[in-house]
Amino acid sequence: MILLAIMSLPLLSYTAPPAPPSGGGGGGPGGGGVPVGAPIDGGLGILVALGLAYGGKKLYTIRKEKDTDNPVPDSK
Repeated sequence: MILLAIMSLPLLSYTAPPAPPSGGGGGGPGGGGVPVGAPIDGGLGILVALGLAYGGKKLYTIRKEKDTDNPVPDSK
């Protein structure tokens, strides 16, 4: 029952889209209108960079631990 209530909460937050401005002029440069959404290119690039940095650090620590567990003897 609680799961059903939690899953239905997003449905309650939807509203009707705003009405277009009346008066004929449109809204600003480009003809106005409601923007479709926010661009994701900047945030996506940051997310990929952080993921690569995290993966690189994990590989570094795994290799470092492997080297300390099995030290290579000197061949002198």
